[in-house]
Amino acid sequence: MTSLESLDPGRTGLLVIDMQNAFCHPEGTLGISGVNVEPAAAVIPTVAELVGACRRVGVPVLWSRQVHFAADAGRARKRLPSHTQKRARVSALAGSRDAQLVDELAPLADDPSFVFTKHRFGCFYETRLEAMLRMLGTEALLVCGVTANACVETTIREAYLRDYDVVAVTDCIAAVRPQWEPVAHAVWSQYFGVLATSDEVTSWLEGVNEPRALGLGHLLLQVSDLEAAEGFYLGLLGLTVRSRDTFRDGRPLLVTNEGLGLTDGRPEGPGPLEHVAFRARSVRLLAEQATARGVTVVRGPEPSSYGVSLYLADPDGNVVEVFGEEAP
Repeated sequence: MTSLESLDPGRTGLLVIDMQNAFCHPEGTLGISGVNVEPAAAVIPTVAELVGACRRVGVPVLWSRQVHFAADAGRARKRLPSHTQKRARVSALAGSRDAQLVDELAPLADDPSFVFTKHRFGCFYETRLEAMLRMLGTEALLVCGVTANACVETTIREAYLRDYDVVAVTDCIAAVRPQWEPVAHAVWSQYFGVLATSDEVTSWLEGVNEPRALGLGHLLLQVSDLEAAEGFYLGLLGLTVRSRDTFRDGRPLLVTNEGLGLTDGRPEGPGPLEHVAFRARSVRLLAEQATARGVTVVRGPEPSSYGVSLYLADPDGNVVEVFGEEAP
């Protein structure tokens, strides 16, 4: 779970690869070609549960559909047999039932803007997937679907080469030959990402709305000479100004884009650190929990330039700010 905890659910997406009749149904192309599709059919309920878990917490679910044309000039010019020639027919022909998502999952792909077509193994190759991920702000991908050693592995490699964090949800991925899976898993975990089960992913997703600090946001330093401090931090170290403001007590405040705040010393006494701030989620719920535990709430939750901020006193009396991009 450590690897999953390092991801930001708000920048994570689920990619469901080619869960189509051609590859999962006994009367699809693989089935009539003599391939045992039971492993692919077996992951359908688990994929459905994973999709539901993602949707409940707002993780976008993107669906690929592999589609082929009966006449394909690119495929026809190959001198060596293509994989399609090793089957009873070309799979997932455009407009066929073969190309449709399996009946159990089709109702879940109810937003057509999140369903995209591909014509080769990889989900990134000449598709609109990458543009979609940019618009969604996605940085990490949970990957599931079929088949492990072709479309899934190609996509995992493509995603890694584009610097996405990749999580292969192993019990939601099926191979044409299950005996190939251990080697695939070993390669994926060594080079391209991490492996996780759907239970591990679901457990992680269930905790995404729990209040917690996500990382250091900024520090506020009290300095004896603000002009000299600016010369050091801005002139020497090269920090840049995000904003200049004034505290309620009249002290000047300089905030840098790098997360450091500077102000003159506060009236009640010297000290270099006035407060430390953490990016957090569920700030308002965190305030309720702090009160219930007897932690001193200095002020807030209240609107701030970071969304909403809460100021707490730690056991030593230091002021700790937590902030998040929540509606005030």
